[in-house]
Amino acid sequence: MSKPEKVNVAVVQMTCSDNKEENVDKAIAKIAEAAKQGANIVCLQELFPGLYFCQTEDHIQFQLAEPIPGPTSERIQAAAKEHGVVVVASLFEKRAEGLYHNTAAVFDADGAFLGIYRKMHIPDDPHYYEKFYFTPGDIGFRTFDTKFGRIGVCICWDQWFPEAARLTALTGAEILVYPTAIGWLHPEKQEYGPAQVSAWETMMRSHAIANGVFVAAPNRVGIEDNIEFWGHSFVVDPTGTLLKVASHDQEEILIVECNLAQIDFSRTHWPFLRDRRIDAYGGLTKRFIDGDITS
Repeated sequence: MSKPEKVNVAVVQMTCSDNKEENVDKAIAKIAEAAKQGANIVCLQELFPGLYFCQTEDHIQFQLAEPIPGPTSERIQAAAKEHGVVVVASLFEKRAEGLYHNTAAVFDADGAFLGIYRKMHIPDDPHYYEKFYFTPGDIGFRTFDTKFGRIGVCICWDQWFPEAARLTALTGAEILVYPTAIGWLHPEKQEYGPAQVSAWETMMRSHAIANGVFVAAPNRVGIEDNIEFWGHSFVVDPTGTLLKVASHDQEEILIVECNLAQIDFSRTHWPFLRDRRIDAYGGLTKRFIDGDITS
């Protein structure tokens, strides 16, 4: 059966509490609401089952993790099947004793478990102490062939790296999804707040343009300890045009129609993939291209 050209993508922007069951219940209710509004694909924010625990380094937080498949992923899988929607769900994965990942699971509209993506780029900034918790992904950049199109998934800090978007697009992605948890630190908001949001948005709009794909970014919202998550979830088309943008301080579900036929139009008018000099990019595998250090 051929896939539809026009698909409705939903990004869910919500607050979280310290009650995991309540958060998961809320996410499932949001999936049902999005489906009722006509969504085909539902994208949840980063680590939606709880508060953003990476603000401190605390070994007890490892107890929040669970395997995939596991109790939370199985509930999301059942919701995907019940409502006939594709779901991208970001979870704290326990892979083995002492081995944990920041992982997105993807479920097809019939509930089939299509696989996972493990976050590749792990930050270590004030109140974003993710290196304490997460091992970098080791399964590469991936896409998932769903009933409603081919979806590529990266996670939050990955969004600052054009290499990640490019490699995901090169595996056939039509829509790049970035589950996100980004916000303002209280002392920085007044001076840097607008510039930070602009930079974040600009990076993902550039991924859409450079790769000729749609980009969907569901972000958290609400104040959690030292971070005010700035929401502003959005969906962008292959020209970098913002199709819909959420508020900075409210829970929202954005439902956005994406015409996948636009991808071919964009790529034939802006043929960036055609004109890539793949013979000249070897330097990208180096940390830095030093000058002649022998002279």
